[in-house]
Amino acid sequence: MGVGATEAPPDAPHSLPAAEVARDLATDPEAGLVTPIAEDRLAAAGPNLLPDRDGLRRWPILLGQLRSPILLLLAAAGALSAGLGDLLEACVIGAVVVLNVWIGYRQELVAERAMEALHALDVPTATAVRDGKAGPVEAATVVPGDVLLLQAGAHVPADGRIAEAHALRIDESALTGESVPSDKQSEPVPRDVVLAERGSMAYSGTVVSGGRGRLVVTATGRHTELGRVAGLLGATTPGRTPLQLRLDALVRQLGLVAAALVLVVLVLGLVRGEDLDVLLLTAVSLAVAAVPESLPAVVTITLALGAQRMAKRSALIRRLSAVETLGSVTTVCSDKTGTLTQNRMTVVVLDLAGANLDLRSTTATTGALERHPSLRALLTAGVLCNDTVVAQDGTLLGDPTETALVAVAQRCGLQPDQLRAAHPRVSELPFDAARGRMTTVHRDPLQPDGADGRVAYCKGSVDGVLPRCSAVRVAGHAVPLDAEVRQRARAAADTLAADGLRVLAVATRTWSTAAREPDDEHLEEALTLLGLVAMIDPARPQARVAIAACREAGIAAVMITGDHPLTAAAIGRDLALIDDTDEVVTGAQLAELDDEQLVDVVRTTRIYARVLPADKLRIVAALQQQGEVVAMTGDGVNDAPALRQADVGVAMGITGTDVTKDAADIVLRDDDFATIVGAVHEGRVVFENIRKFIRNILSGNVAEVAVMIVAPLLGMPIPLLPLQILWLNLVTDGLPAMALAVEPAEPGVLKQPPTPLTASLFGDDGGRAILRRGAALSVLVLLPTFVLWKTGDAAWQTVLFTSIAAAELAGGFAMRSERASLRAIGLLSNRPMVLAVAATLGLQVLLVTVPVLRDTLGLEPLAASHWVLVAAIAVAYLAVVELDKAWHGRR
Repeated sequence: MGVGATEAPPDAPHSLPAAEVARDLATDPEAGLVTPIAEDRLAAAGPNLLPDRDGLRRWPILLGQLRSPILLLLAAAGALSAGLGDLLEACVIGAVVVLNVWIGYRQELVAERAMEALHALDVPTATAVRDGKAGPVEAATVVPGDVLLLQAGAHVPADGRIAEAHALRIDESALTGESVPSDKQSEPVPRDVVLAERGSMAYSGTVVSGGRGRLVVTATGRHTELGRVAGLLGATTPGRTPLQLRLDALVRQLGLVAAALVLVVLVLGLVRGEDLDVLLLTAVSLAVAAVPESLPAVVTITLALGAQRMAKRSALIRRLSAVETLGSVTTVCSDKTGTLTQNRMTVVVLDLAGANLDLRSTTATTGALERHPSLRALLTAGVLCNDTVVAQDGTLLGDPTETALVAVAQRCGLQPDQLRAAHPRVSELPFDAARGRMTTVHRDPLQPDGADGRVAYCKGSVDGVLPRCSAVRVAGHAVPLDAEVRQRARAAADTLAADGLRVLAVATRTWSTAAREPDDEHLEEALTLLGLVAMIDPARPQARVAIAACREAGIAAVMITGDHPLTAAAIGRDLALIDDTDEVVTGAQLAELDDEQLVDVVRTTRIYARVLPADKLRIVAALQQQGEVVAMTGDGVNDAPALRQADVGVAMGITGTDVTKDAADIVLRDDDFATIVGAVHEGRVVFENIRKFIRNILSGNVAEVAVMIVAPLLGMPIPLLPLQILWLNLVTDGLPAMALAVEPAEPGVLKQPPTPLTASLFGDDGGRAILRRGAALSVLVLLPTFVLWKTGDAAWQTVLFTSIAAAELAGGFAMRSERASLRAIGLLSNRPMVLAVAATLGLQVLLVTVPVLRDTLGLEPLAASHWVLVAAIAVAYLAVVELDKAWHGRR
């Protein structure tokens, strides 16, 4: 055609005639491009591929773990121990550092496969017309101006303007969120319509579900709508979770405290002229005592156990941090189709002349065929003018709208196979978006004169069918369709549509074989209106309960969908998500708002409709800007950027694309909104259990630090050696803490508001409680061991060490709840806790009684009286914790 590679795609091609789009792209809709020009354009525009994104680099993540204050402090302590010649202690501390680095590394090394899954949507080949001939080409070589042939089952490799459409339907749900395949046409549509309503366009990454067509490519690669999604996905980076932020803050605080204590002890010791080796050993012991070495491992194990419980509730966890984050969620943004709804079109109203049959009642179809003479004809038409396949197991296979028509006929007592056998199809006019209807012709053995005849059934939009009707069936008989009846039918259709229902008109026409059969042009004339069929993808019954539970838990539920605003509003009202006074905000309205205005809008809006991927991203970001912790659900490619932006991304396991699943933190195996609420419950339980074992661990650490500081002031030698402290912090603290991870939920977990982001990891009184209990434990163990030391008992250090271990185990029982007493929750109600405490006590006894173990940690054998003293201290500490809970609980 004498054109080069510089032709730019037209602006808003959906609003221009196909011939004009082809002219702007300097291509021939019939003959396509010539090969040299296609090659020039490929060199200029680049391959038709999505943009690449660099994956995570392993070394920066690994080195990033070493910036943790807790690990830096331990590394310094290990180095100091090695310098003092204590190689065993240095090796143990080094192993702890390596373990914590590895755990953190594995947590942050997330499988960045979302972009890879997005690239999987790239189509390997396409059918293009070049040099006047149709043939396969590599999809990566498709360029603007190429003419592509589309047929059922084909994947669309690029965005383009439809030049021809023959019953062409394209499933765009992955891109637009629409639950029903989109009817396509060659006629232009208004410039300002949203992407889901651009019937004259086809988009990369979508699938042809029926018919055939011809496409003029207008955009490839990163310039397609799918490419824009990829750009959004690549530019979005998940933030730190609430737990990670709280743990970071805790670790920094503990690191500063430990460094300050070490510095103070060293300075005071040097001023007093104490031996440097003793001071350095004391400093190492203090540093080890101040740091909860088991904390990272226990938190990870707790999250993993929570993930296992969530899996039993059909929520698969891809990122462990999401387990706790769910417990802090304040807003759940959910897609509509398949999550809040059943993802199954269902007929809910049948409107006959003079009768309206509401099928939402479970008894509505009982005796309906006998009560309504015209109903059988309407249902028969819905079955016969239909391409649904009834499988041997009864499953209905086909277009969602058509399967709904067969399903309602079965519900009313008709048998599709029998109807089709009695009225075999002889010809048809396939559905066409321009006509807005489909017509099939069948043999009709039931002609009034007894002759074998023909019957045509037509279904389609009200605008496509009603103008073709000249009669209406009333009480089983056809009567003229005058202006008043026609107006009444249109008003009924408008009322149903206003309720968010998809409305079809169904009509018929009969003639004898003796009469001349109408040709295609006149077949859809002089029709008799049988009635209107209204359907919707109904709300899941359990979704109503789940939304009510969210409201009770202080969580706002928000619907974000690509569907029509009326449909979204109807589902929202059905779910009690909104009432009649609430407004639905559309994507077009969002486009007119700047970011500051959007922040004001998201405070009160509960439903968004006809939104684009960028809109979802903006909504989530605006909510987060207000301090909300956002969970976002989705199933389509268009949801992936928002899922990555959200604090918790939730993908649908059944209907979700691989792109969405890989961008998400959680995958729902049942695509049910109620599962999210169950997962929130588990998340809150996990967070509360993390708080419990942190209180228990840090109470012990406070006692260890206090003992290390006070004992030398009393003239005592170093009371605890680094290896002894490591044993306390790793073994004595670790096993019971893991058991606390499976502590059953306390009553009313979902009736409490979400934990604010600013809330302490310790709880309202947790920090003070840790100090009180740590101080009490230090007094309980120091007083008797001071007496033993003064009397020359060589086992005083072993008694102190073993007393702290036993007391921490006893205190763990009491700290299983901050509200209920141990008597109320039951001593044996957490069996793993009982087993963990028994195992740890057994290890402690072995450590003290087996000579080689005892010598390794510098311990002495204990007499029976010593064990009695250890038990008394443990019981006393248990009583202190219970009294502390009771006293401050009353306050």
